Amino acid sequence: MKTIQKHFKLIVTSLFLLINVTLVAQNLPNIIVCATGGTIAGAGASSTGSAYTSGQVKIEAMIDAVPNIRKLANLKGEQTANVGSQDMSVSVWLTLANRINELLASKDVDGIVVTHGTDTQEETAYFLNLVIKSDKPVVLTGSMRPSTALSAEGPLNLYNAVAVAANPKAKGYGVMVVMNHEIHSAHNVKKMITTPVQTFQSPEEGMLGKVSFGDVQFFHKPHGLHTTSSKFSITGVKELRRVDIVYGCADMSTDLMDIMVKAGAKGIVIAGVGDGNMNAGTLEAIKKITKAGVPVVRASRVPIGTVLLKGEVNDEEYGSVSSMELNPQKARVLLMLALLNKPSRADLQKMFLEY
Repeated sequence: MKTIQKHFKLIVTSLFLLINVTLVAQNLPNIIVCATGGTIAGAGASSTGSAYTSGQVKIEAMIDAVPNIRKLANLKGEQTANVGSQDMSVSVWLTLANRINELLASKDVDGIVVTHGTDTQEETAYFLNLVIKSDKPVVLTGSMRPSTALSAEGPLNLYNAVAVAANPKAKGYGVMVVMNHEIHSAHNVKKMITTPVQTFQSPEEGMLGKVSFGDVQFFHKPHGLHTTSSKFSITGVKELRRVDIVYGCADMSTDLMDIMVKAGAKGIVIAGVGDGNMNAGTLEAIKKITKAGVPVVRASRVPIGTVLLKGEVNDEEYGSVSSMELNPQKARVLLMLALLNKPSRADLQKMFLEY
């Protein structure tokens, strides 16, 4: 009889613990981790060498390798793509954005984390910021060191990214980048240094907040229209118009834009010198190209600052548009989306002021 009672108590205790675990899991937010490859999933032959191959670790293995991460949220991983971010493409952007919109439309999904290589992470983040149609958090993260490296920071970055995506205060902040304990907006974040872990910065407006071992703190709201306030939609879109970037320099060739247009470019972004400036021959080339209906956006090769509307270049005279504080690569993203319609020069300038 005592043995039966003992077994009964063990069964009841086990059921009680199981119910408690289930209730805790039900109370946690549901976060989907969409993996795209990159250094965070990379592996190398040496823990102290700089050579590695991206995308070697699958997302479920990455999640399982992070201690206590499942205490933050109910997690599910999806391998959306598997590339180094130098090979990121418009095709992957469209697939990723459509999948995120599909997931966030479900009441059972509370937020998204995207693991991504760092080389083009700011471009993907900004693209998603313009086309995601939800105020639920979308957080990109990655790492500067592969998973096999000494002091690889990927696991902590992933942990902190999940903490931000799971935080109810993150709703309405648009797409964010979480790296090195910092929270950045997709609009402002820039990769500023080649390889150190503190590479991502927001030099104009500062980081949105900080996250330290899962403890989230926001400082201010992000700049510009985004996500639910953005007018851009990729529903039914299979491709984006080609937009090329010209890098400005001393004595730059004046025929580069003609070559790009002949090759199929439907828009041009110039990474000009200083305040988006360029030599006289290139300015005349801009005037000819914009009159032919190909929009030109003036950005700057200088990493920090705003390209002035009424600086040395009179955009109205040449038909060009100022990128404002957007760097050339983000200006390209916005121009590609703008070209889904047929915007006037005034419409384009308004977009660069608002987004």
